Amino acid sequence: MVVEFEKLSEDAKVWIYPCSRKFYPQEIEPLKEKLTSFLNTWNQSFDGDVGCQVLYDRFIIFAVEDEVKLTNQNLDEQVAFILKLQMEYEVELLDKMNVCFKQGEFVQYKDVKEFKKLLKNKSVNAKTIVFDNLVQTKYDLEHFWEVPITDSWYNRFL
Repeated sequence: MVVEFEKLSEDAKVWIYPCSRKFYPQEIEPLKEKLTSFLNTWNQSFDGDVGCQVLYDRFIIFAVEDEVKLTNQNLDEQVAFILKLQMEYEVELLDKMNVCFKQGEFVQYKDVKEFKKLLKNKSVNAKTIVFDNLVQTKYDLEHFWEVPITDSWYNRFL
């Protein structure tokens, strides 16, 4: 069943898809409708509680309550849907090796080489907030997704 993201437990499995650009205001509602439609169809094949949200108009986040019900086919369907969104919106959503970080109130998206240059030039520092898009659970999303570089796997670049 599709449920509100907030109603899923802290143990729910999450997948985070960072967008290479912010979705435009006129894209947000149609995007949310597509996400809900996908979840309604996707959920029928494994019958578990699922939810999604779009954060910072940039991150698409899926969550599944009981991950053990998922098959490889279900995961392939999720990736195929994301690939379709990439083509439709002309964005990158699957490159998890790019760095998303905050600069003031803005979320930036840079490839690792460019991010290293920013560190070297002191445009970002150890206190800069980065997004760890490799978190696995809703609990981790809520507590360890937005962290200073020093508390993330990016700290090796310091």
